[in-house]
Amino acid sequence: MTLEHVAIWTEELERLRAYYEKYFGAQSNAKYTNEGKQFQSYFLTFASGARLELMTKPDVPANLNDTVQRQHRGIIHLAFGVDTVAEVEAKAQELRHAGYPILSGPRRTGDGYYEFETLDPDNNRLEVTALA
Repeated sequence: MTLEHVAIWTEELERLRAYYEKYFGAQSNAKYTNEGKQFQSYFLTFASGARLELMTKPDVPANLNDTVQRQHRGIIHLAFGVDTVAEVEAKAQELRHAGYPILSGPRRTGDGYYEFETLDPDNNRLEVTALA
């Protein structure tokens, strides 16, 4: 069995799609629109075959959890794997220079990874990791 995809609600569909395409190499399908439900989405496919669905609909309420300073139950981050420590360092530097926050790291973890944590434009937590 495989995990087919993960979905994220967003108010800024095009901005979030562009972020994952530019910084994580995602390939997008054509936008799906259901005018009756005022719903739009993209499926983004990554080199590994993993997919991320980005969705927007005007009546979806904002998440009131503080995703930057605190963590809450439920899905808390997406992790992107790279092959080397150098790739982790390079991605952290690229995102930092583009104005995205680095919340922690890059650092070695107790469970055998080298990683850093950041936020996408919607403040969803992301990790970029390599086995160290």
